[in-house]
Amino acid sequence: MKYAIAFISALSGLVSLCAQTNKNDLPKTQVSKAPKSQVAQKPAQKPVQKTVQQPVQKPVQQSVKKSVQKAAKNAALPTFSKNPAVAEFIKYMVANHKFDEKFLAEQFAQINPNQRVLTLFRPTPPSQTPSKPIVRSWKKYRAQFLNTGRIEGGANFWLENAATLKRAYDQYGVPPEIIIAIIGVETLYGQHTGGFSVMEALASLAFHDPRRGDYFRGELEQFLLLSRENDFEPLKIQGSYAGAMGIPQFMPGSWRKYAVNYDGDNKIDLLNSVTDSIGSIGNYLKAHGWQKDEAVAHQAIISGKAKEAWLKVGILPGLKTEELAAQGLKTAQKPLEIAALIDLPTPGQPTEYWFGYQNFYVITRYNKSSYYAMAVFQLAEAIRLRVNQ
Repeated sequence: MKYAIAFISALSGLVSLCAQTNKNDLPKTQVSKAPKSQVAQKPAQKPVQKTVQQPVQKPVQQSVKKSVQKAAKNAALPTFSKNPAVAEFIKYMVANHKFDEKFLAEQFAQINPNQRVLTLFRPTPPSQTPSKPIVRSWKKYRAQFLNTGRIEGGANFWLENAATLKRAYDQYGVPPEIIIAIIGVETLYGQHTGGFSVMEALASLAFHDPRRGDYFRGELEQFLLLSRENDFEPLKIQGSYAGAMGIPQFMPGSWRKYAVNYDGDNKIDLLNSVTDSIGSIGNYLKAHGWQKDEAVAHQAIISGKAKEAWLKVGILPGLKTEELAAQGLKTAQKPLEIAALIDLPTPGQPTEYWFGYQNFYVITRYNKSSYYAMAVFQLAEAIRLRVNQ
C-alpha cells in the first residue's frame, strides 16, 4: 500500500524516501486539488498487436540503467520518444504483457520528462549533496499534521463512515483511528489527491532518476497494467509527483496487490470511493503484519544518553524491553516484549525516544519514515480522544 507516501521532503527537508511502497513504499507528497477521474465499469479490451515470438527481459539491464543515468545528467532531458530506454521498455511491455506497441508509443509521445517532478522528488541533486547532514525537526514535522483541522476532520470522517470502519476493524484488526489518520495525513480525508499526470510522473522518475529508476519502471509497468484492467485512459489519471493515487495514495503496485472492492459494486475505485479506500488500507496493513489490539508505541523514559547500539538496531523491533529496562530505558506503561528504539530529534530541544512495536513498524511499510509513522499514530490518538469526548 500496502510505496506513503515527499511534499514533506520539499517543505521541511525531513522525508527519508525510500519511499509506492509502496504507499505505498514511498514518501507521500503535498498535492493539489483532487482530480475527477472516473473508473469505467466496462472490462478493459485487449489491444490488437502483432504476434511476438519471444518475451524480452525486463528493461533493467545495464544498457537501460546507463541510458537513464546519462539522461539524468543532461540539462536538457530528451523527450520520451527519443529515449532508447523508453523504446526498450515499450518492447518489454509488448512482449511480456501483450500491449500494442503503437498505443504505447502514442502515449509516451504525448508526455515529456517533468523537471518539477524530479526536483520535488530529489530536491538536492547527488552532485550537490551538502557536506553537512540535513537537520531534522520532529516538532516542525509534527505540527503539519497534529492540528485542529485534521483532528476535527478525522472525527467527522469517523462519524460519517462508522459502519465501514467497524467492518474493517472486525475483518482486518486495524482500529478506525489508524485508518482515518493515514487518510488524514495522506490526502486530508480525500481533499487533496494529486494534480500530476501519474504516467508522466512515473516515467520521469523511471527514466531520469539515477538512484530509483528500477523501482519506478516497475511502478510504471504496474500503472499501465492497472489502467488496462480498469479501462483507465492512462494520460488522464492524476496523483502525486511520485505516482501515488487516490484517497489513500496507493502506488500502482500496491493498488493491484492490496486494494479491495469494499462497497460491493464489482470494481475497485480508490480515486472516488471512501469505502474501498478504508477496506484497502485495512487489508494493506494486515498483509504487512498488523497485530490486532496490540500497542503501536510507548514513549520511553531514559536515564542518561541513549546508546548508539540501541538505535543501530533499526526500526524493525529487535530489542528486548526487559533488558532495556535493566539499562535504564523504561516506559510509564507496560511495554511489549520486543521493541525498536525510535529517536525523534528536534534542534535545540531534548530528543524524544519511543518504543516502537510491530504495529509501528507496519505503519512504516506504508511510508518508510519513523516521523511519518509517529505522526499517524499521534494523530490517530488525538482523533480517538476527540470522538470519545
